[in-house]
Amino acid sequence: MAIQVNKQLMDKGQVEAMIEWLASFGRADNGGVTRLLYSPSWQEAQHALKKVMEDMHLISYFDCVGNLFGRLQGTDANEKTILTGSHIDTVVEGGKYDGAFGIIASLLAVNRLFNKYGYPKKSIEVVSLSEEEGSRFPLTFWGSRNITGAYNLERVKNVQDADGTSFLEAMNFAGFDPEKYTPPVRHDIERFVEIHIEQGMVLEKNCNQIGVVTHIVGQRRYTIRIKGESNHAGTTPMQYRKDAVSTAAYLISFLTEKTKEWDPHLVATVGKLSVSPNVPNVIAGEVEFSLDIRHHMEEIIDQYCNEIFAEFKQIAENLNIEVSIAQWMDVKPVRMDVKMGDLARRIAKEKNMHYQEMISGAGHDAQVFGNSYPTCLLFVPSQNGISHSPYEFTNRDDLETGIELLTEVLYKLAY
Repeated sequence: MAIQVNKQLMDKGQVEAMIEWLASFGRADNGGVTRLLYSPSWQEAQHALKKVMEDMHLISYFDCVGNLFGRLQGTDANEKTILTGSHIDTVVEGGKYDGAFGIIASLLAVNRLFNKYGYPKKSIEVVSLSEEEGSRFPLTFWGSRNITGAYNLERVKNVQDADGTSFLEAMNFAGFDPEKYTPPVRHDIERFVEIHIEQGMVLEKNCNQIGVVTHIVGQRRYTIRIKGESNHAGTTPMQYRKDAVSTAAYLISFLTEKTKEWDPHLVATVGKLSVSPNVPNVIAGEVEFSLDIRHHMEEIIDQYCNEIFAEFKQIAENLNIEVSIAQWMDVKPVRMDVKMGDLARRIAKEKNMHYQEMISGAGHDAQVFGNSYPTCLLFVPSQNGISHSPYEFTNRDDLETGIELLTEVLYKLAY
């Protein structure tokens, strides 16, 4: 039965069937998908994809961290490889298109190219990257960062998941023995192309079918800790209070308003807040909140952070309250390859596809590869902008438009 399904999945127009098929590995009761790095559902999905690759006559193999490759061998052994694909892992009870569509689109594109033109001049490899989301372990881009050499086993030797399972134990359990690890760095890749759902509502609002990404934003994340003084809610006059909550409220309002003044592409988010002692009749003595800042230009992030943190310091001095700022993430912005973007735009225009240039506000594997190889990131619309949710959806016409564009881009790059 599995072989029959795989043969059916190779037929043109079966993108929806493949989306549903891949979502069956880790499908949750609410219709979402949970497929965490090195989990049983992750293993089943990767090995099922390997079988599909073999049915498509691709040379399939795993590297030592679980990245899965399907290679269509090129006729010129001296040429480097065109890499395309996305990530297999999901967030907990996430959508069935995030990551998965990029893998499926790449498989269908390469299969259609082979059926029409035979073997390419340059080898094309479809990659199902082992991990991007950071949903199980506190790190992201494990797959792509191993390929580019940014990560190795030293990065994860003390890392554990929420259940106390070490990263290396999970890796070994999934069949990738850490003792056999050798850095899977690739020096033979010429270019990387990723197609992904937008995970936002810009394309849909603008009635466009394709987004050609010019930049992926940088991200900085901080933990802001305010230490005031807990005291009685009824007997402490307002002018004598060192209220951590009211201070936090002011700082959050200040940074939010400043964001609006700076640049339409600048975003700042306070998504997590904890209060101590967190009882109704006590003035809060301590507040901790997260701060996520994103923009595609490093200098804008620098200037914004300098301004708001200077205000934080001044407020702390005025109120005699301690404010500490701890940074725990600094991901640099990445510009996508201009020539590949021009190629994608030219093809879209020739095929009468409605497209627009975009800045990606979310991180993608293209961000990692873009620091090492010329990289192109393409988007298709997300209905209502919903993602990381069981309600994530992209209609078949938009999926097929994306595959058509990807197919033509790969043809121009490899044939």
